[in-house]
Amino acid sequence: MTLTDRIATTVSWLIALFACIYLLTPLIITVIVSFTSSTVYTLPPPDWSLRWYESMARKPDLLAALWLSVNLAVISTVVALVVGTLASLAIVRGRFRGREALATFTVSPLMMPGLVIGVALLQFFRELGLRDAYWSLLLAHIVITLPYVVRTLVAALEKFDFSLIDAAQTLGLPYPKAILKVLVPGLAPAFLTSGMFAFLASMDNYPISIFLTDAWNKTLPIKMLQYLEEAPDPTIAAISTGLIALALVALIVGSRTVGLNRMIQ
Repeated sequence: MTLTDRIATTVSWLIALFACIYLLTPLIITVIVSFTSSTVYTLPPPDWSLRWYESMARKPDLLAALWLSVNLAVISTVVALVVGTLASLAIVRGRFRGREALATFTVSPLMMPGLVIGVALLQFFRELGLRDAYWSLLLAHIVITLPYVVRTLVAALEKFDFSLIDAAQTLGLPYPKAILKVLVPGLAPAFLTSGMFAFLASMDNYPISIFLTDAWNKTLPIKMLQYLEEAPDPTIAAISTGLIALALVALIVGSRTVGLNRMIQ
């Protein structure tokens, strides 16, 4: 390796290190502040305490918001997996006009600002006469989780050898059973990866949900913003630490079952 190559490698590592520090520092500060005994955000903490984690349990409206977010995330992820699988099969295996347009349309929510999607969905639901906040939120969360599923499954299906299904049929398996025995296990890593990303995207969504909530149906991110406006104490940091832990668990599970390289492909 020449001197120029060594300098370039060193500079690349320094830039990567700086980027990691820049991105992770706010998260680390949030976690540290969540264990402070002070009623304000102070660094370093005057003393260590779990009081703000205990205060989370004493907020019934917070638990209701958490339950709503989990409920929306689970149902929207399951629906997105079913619909996304069918759409991905149509995109990869279908031979019809507009196939590329369908592929672009299904991932288009990833390309547009969340505020634009939120305003558009609000107007669309009003035109349909849909006033119920829960169903509006659920449909909106399906819209924002579906692209993660389709994008991942299309990439997985393009690499899948469909002749394995034909081989399974020649060995006596009916077509539906061949799908269950061959295709589903082969796509299991893609299902897991896309499901985790979809779940996290739903749990963390704010810019779309803010347009569709009401006084009785508020998701966790919206409830956190309300606390920040009304009583900005380190309880917000404790809730944020929980969301950070959820993302870490998803990464660990994905790394152990799928591998980080396949998760980011």
